[in-house]
Amino acid sequence: MALSAGLRCCQRIFSWIPVVIITSIVLWSYYAYVFELCLFTISHTLEKVAYLLVFHACFVMFSWTYWKSIFTPPFSPSKKFQLSYLDKERYELEERPDVQKQILIEIARKLPVFTRAASGAIRFCDRCQVIKPDRCHHCSVCETCVLKMDHHCPWVNNCVGFSNYKFFLLFLAYSMVYCIFIAATSFQYFLKFWVGELPNGPAKFHVLFLMFVALMFFVSLMFLFGYHCWLVAKNRSTLEAFSAPFFQSGPDKNGFNLGFRSNLLQVFGEERKLWLLPIFTSLGDGHYFPMRSQSESRNPLLANEERWEEDGGSDEEGAGKWNLPGTTADVAFEPDFF
Repeated sequence: MALSAGLRCCQRIFSWIPVVIITSIVLWSYYAYVFELCLFTISHTLEKVAYLLVFHACFVMFSWTYWKSIFTPPFSPSKKFQLSYLDKERYELEERPDVQKQILIEIARKLPVFTRAASGAIRFCDRCQVIKPDRCHHCSVCETCVLKMDHHCPWVNNCVGFSNYKFFLLFLAYSMVYCIFIAATSFQYFLKFWVGELPNGPAKFHVLFLMFVALMFFVSLMFLFGYHCWLVAKNRSTLEAFSAPFFQSGPDKNGFNLGFRSNLLQVFGEERKLWLLPIFTSLGDGHYFPMRSQSESRNPLLANEERWEEDGGSDEEGAGKWNLPGTTADVAFEPDFF
């Protein structure tokens, strides 16, 4: 027990190493740009002031979005998806698998669950003791089920999901802006140091290295940001891009694709003035997502709306009133995702 606790403690400590690396590079870039380039190399006052103002605006937005990506905890399923004390006791004491399945099926009938496991069975997390909402997966690193889980990112030491996906996208975008601004404004001084127009000194190393690092990170971020823009346009998560979600009718990679504009609103919300700020504006509560096939989602939900309302709906703010129609599907336990 003590050994297991010690290993988990070491794992948590080592998981912060990527964040420390990124933070160290950013702090060095701040020193190299502000002091070595702007204060010690650039001689024109107007140019110096303009560069510093824009740079600090980019730096603040980058830092803000990175902070939100790291420290926004992932949302987990509400209590309505967890087994109650009586249901859990009944489920654990029951030794017959068929009866266990029936217990979970009875609970699932009251929930807005439309996706299935690959076998067509209801998705259930044995570790968290919850029936998984649509697009929810268990992360073995965070040790919890994450609503609309996209992936676990070591560079933010956090799960990217419904609670912080917008912040993660903005973090990628402002990282690109930060890098391209540094590269564009330091390029002329990079050339002057390279050909020897400026004297050798500590600033030379910082400016030359700053240029290379900015371009290297920009190229890497460009591909990653482009990929996530494609995911947003298709209304898919990274996990769904690799494995299409299963519905009662079978797998459908476009099951949640509502069209570009609606897909964009799902992530960024309806208040456009807040799109570029790391403020949570995503639509919904993460437990239910509109589906492309209205015949699969609308009619059953409307038919059972009163039952969901009588049970109190979702415990999260903004929850809708949805229910899953009766089903005889088995229960499936899905593997963990990292």
